[in-house]
Amino acid sequence: GIKAGVSITPFFFFFLHNVALLFWAINLYEKFSLFFIIILILMKKVIYLFIVFFSLLSTNIFAQNNLMILKLTYGDVEIELYPEKAPNHVKRFKELADSGKYDGVVFHRVIEGFMAQTGDVKFGNTNSPDYNLSLAGTGGSELPNVNAEFTDIAHTRGTLSAARSADPDSANSQFFICFDSAPHLDRQYSAFGKVTKGM
Repeated sequence: GIKAGVSITPFFFFFLHNVALLFWAINLYEKFSLFFIIILILMKKVIYLFIVFFSLLSTNIFAQNNLMILKLTYGDVEIELYPEKAPNHVKRFKELADSGKYDGVVFHRVIEGFMAQTGDVKFGNTNSPDYNLSLAGTGGSELPNVNAEFTDIAHTRGTLSAARSADPDSANSQFFICFDSAPHLDRQYSAFGKVTKGM
C-alpha cells in the first residue's frame, strides 16, 4: 500500500514547554530570591523565541516534504508530491492512500519504455470482491472525479501523473508513472509528483 507521513503541530510542544516552566518557576520561587525569578522569566522569553523560530522552520520543512511510499513486492518506491502544482490531485491521492484504498491494487497496464498504470481501486484491487483483471483500468473510487490541473511539469522518467479517459476532467483514482520522457503528455495530463527513489 501507500503510506503518508504525519507531522505533529509544534504548538503542542509550546504548551508542554510553558507548563513545565511554570512548575519549575514555582519550585524555584520557594528556594531562591525574586531576583533569580526575574532572570528566569527573561530567559523564558529568549527560549520561547528560539523555539518559535525552530518550530516554524520545522513546519516549513514538513510542508515541503510531501513524500509518499509505494510499497511493492520488490521494494519501496518513494514519491515526492507537488501540492503547489496540482493540489486537488495530491489531496485525492493522499486521501485514497491514507484510507487504504490502494492496498492490494495491481499495475494493470505496463508498457515498456513508456509507463506503468495502476490505481483502479474498484476492479484492480485484489482484496476486493469486485476484483476483475479483465476490467481493471475501467474503474475508480466512489469519490467524484477530479478536474484537470495541467501544469508545467514535464512528463519525464519518474513523473507521477493522473490517468483519465478522453474527458480531461475524468481523473479519479488511477495514476501512472513514466518510464521515460513522454512530451506528448505534457499539459494534456495532470502531473502531480515524481519518483525520487526506487526506480
